Amino acid sequence: MLKQLNKDNFKDELKDGLKLVEFYAPWCGYCKKQEDILQELDKVYVGQVNTDEDAELAIRYGIHSFPTFLVFKEGKEVERFSGLRNKFDLMNVVAKYI
Repeated sequence: MLKQLNKDNFKDELKDGLKLVEFYAPWCGYCKKQEDILQELDKVYVGQVNTDEDAELAIRYGIHSFPTFLVFKEGKEVERFSGLRNKFDLMNVVAKYI
């Protein structure tokens, strides 16, 4: 499930449960490839932050490369990593926190 996040809904969306969040830029080639892979994660909550539209969130979380992923559990960041990842890598990271 892909959900667009922005400064207005970010905190509320992440306060409960386990969430994977991708910070991306629409002009980033790797981010475009990552989009197709994220669509395959149908049982995982994936929030997406367009850093061109919500630069404030990118600055707050120190995002410097794309795509960058943050894993949140009960509203707290528990892991972060960057770069194009396949479906199995993403699932393995999420599974660590279940």
